[in-house]
Amino acid sequence: MPSVAGLLGQREFTARRSVDELREEADRIHAELDVAEREENEWVIACSRVGEVMAPDAAGVVSEDVPDPGEQPVRPEPADAAKPKSVVPLWRAGLAWSVLSVDYQRILQALADRNRLGQNPLTCQEMAVCFGLDPVPGKVEAARSKAKRLVARGWLVEPTPGRFSLATGAAGLGGGS
Repeated sequence: MPSVAGLLGQREFTARRSVDELREEADRIHAELDVAEREENEWVIACSRVGEVMAPDAAGVVSEDVPDPGEQPVRPEPADAAKPKSVVPLWRAGLAWSVLSVDYQRILQALADRNRLGQNPLTCQEMAVCFGLDPVPGKVEAARSKAKRLVARGWLVEPTPGRFSLATGAAGLGGGS
């Protein structure tokens, strides 16, 4: 008859192997997500450039050989006026929070408040609750996606997996809204 310690050891080994496999899969998915987000950003830029090209210039001339897309081209807004669904720029010294859309600014403000109160980094579930959202998977994953994008662009850091706080440089530039 096997010993209890032996059975527990086998179960622990199986659980550890499962966790390792899931972590590897999560890392792979995160890498794929990063690639997909970069590609999406490139398409957003491409669409913006096409919009600029399709827009009538100062003389009111539009190229005749390019068909009209049927809607007004989107002109880029000034750098200090972020629009919803805008691309998150890479953080650099002196860049204010106002270049980010309201959703991203809310995340930064919540984390700045946590820093000011000396509290631990936020999880995405805590962010959802902080914003008055139900902590359901869809809302939590939306917050996670935004937080991960802010980490990738240097606005946030993820000191431990799933917990987010302001990056050192970005912490001093609050109040962009």
